[in-house]
Amino acid sequence: MAIPHNAATSTTQVILHRNTNQALGIGQFALDFMSGKLGAPDASVLERTTMFHTDAVLCGLSAIALRTNAPIILRQEAADYPNAQGAPVFGSTQKVAVEKAIVANSNAVREWDSNGTNFGFNPTLGHTAGEFGHNDFYPVAIAAAQQAGRDGAFALRGMVAIDEIRGRLAEVFSLKSYRIDHVVHGAIASAAVYGAMLGATAEQIESAIGMTVAHYIPWRAIRAGKQLSDSKGASAAISTEVAILSMRRSMRGFMGPRDIFRNPESMFRQFEKTNGDSPFDLVLSHSGADFAVMGMHFKLGLYEHQSAGALQGLLTLIRLHPSILEQHASIEKIGIVAYEPAFGIIGDPAKRDPKTRQSADHSMVYIVSTLLRKAIELAAKSGSSSFGPCDDCYWKSLMLVPHDYAPDAIFHPVTRALMQKFEFTHGGAEYDRRYPDGIPTSLTVLMRDGSKFDSGLVMYPAGHARNASADLKGILRRKAENLGSLASDAYQPIVDRFDRLSSLSATELASLYDFAIADRGKFE
Repeated sequence: MAIPHNAATSTTQVILHRNTNQALGIGQFALDFMSGKLGAPDASVLERTTMFHTDAVLCGLSAIALRTNAPIILRQEAADYPNAQGAPVFGSTQKVAVEKAIVANSNAVREWDSNGTNFGFNPTLGHTAGEFGHNDFYPVAIAAAQQAGRDGAFALRGMVAIDEIRGRLAEVFSLKSYRIDHVVHGAIASAAVYGAMLGATAEQIESAIGMTVAHYIPWRAIRAGKQLSDSKGASAAISTEVAILSMRRSMRGFMGPRDIFRNPESMFRQFEKTNGDSPFDLVLSHSGADFAVMGMHFKLGLYEHQSAGALQGLLTLIRLHPSILEQHASIEKIGIVAYEPAFGIIGDPAKRDPKTRQSADHSMVYIVSTLLRKAIELAAKSGSSSFGPCDDCYWKSLMLVPHDYAPDAIFHPVTRALMQKFEFTHGGAEYDRRYPDGIPTSLTVLMRDGSKFDSGLVMYPAGHARNASADLKGILRRKAENLGSLASDAYQPIVDRFDRLSSLSATELASLYDFAIADRGKFE
């Protein structure tokens, strides 16, 4: 077993201490993990990662089918860079420059903001920095495996490694606290794993991580403003593009800054002062079931993850109290109480009047109002205010889909009227202390006759890693149907292909994206 430089090891983990060269340690970890020298993840980890990957791909394919702006532009850009040693974009076998394929595919999977989420919370180790992150980086592992002529199992192992590195970084360093975008952690992981999958040395990976951190730090300016832009959805993709370029330059001999986590002028030490060490220890799993991906969360439709508690609260209330739908015209007020950062991010007063999809899916009042409008419409259409005996049925029946963020939906008069009934408040310390363990939210509906319906505190909504009651696989099948049917009239064989990733041969992996994506016309 090759031991990462200056690292401690256990039967399941590598510990990169703060007084060591962690960039070099990450590089060695990635190499040893990809070679299998450090052991193997449990089957549950591989299954969970496969589920996240299939979910992400369907998000991407549907975004392309509806011709969303940034994914189409980046696919067109990729076509201008043919390269026989590169990798293909979704729905193609034509190889293009690998960084262009990755930026196009990573942007597509992120476009709807509906793929997986992590919250950087590991109380067992006391690592609770609480940085966000998303499963945007899987195209890196697919492209690297295709370039290396390897099989699906190798690609899947690369995905686990990417999630592990970025997920553990999110537990120990909060980028958002310093107005830096969360995608930096994913870019570091992408550089490391891409290099390891293609035979780079640990020193070359260290160099690439150094370049990524020293040259390419994105500020959260891309997510600020009253109406958000394409940059919000493309942030991970663009940071990954430059991370891959950095890795390829390092493999050609370019030498970037060394030991970047302890570099006194780097982002990490500028924001968190030390006497020479990195600001954190980093614990990376290599075997067993305790991997970062096991704590990541599924979005069961299209919504900002901070709204999941409110959605769960509303679905439970309308199931238990169908009179809310039957007498919806008599709703006086809808109250939501939540934590920071939910209150600050999706409760921002500027988000109460969204005019673009990117802003609507970051508006708590829009998201919840749209779900309620859909419930009202379905009850009227079906002649029943009940959609089944359990919350799972309500998730499946009312799941938010891309067209719920189209212009006619954003300005729907019923939705806009419901939005005016909301009172969104910060729950203070009692709510804040419960995040990011859960998504602490409560929702109340007050009727004109004085009756009041209260969800109580929602901590672990369906899709949350700590939710043990929801039919997760069943709800995800409905999501796959909703998004897959947009991508193709014959979507199930495509879904099956990605679900079988671990068993695909190298030849099958090389043609993984060999299928047609439907053109459903311009979404916006």
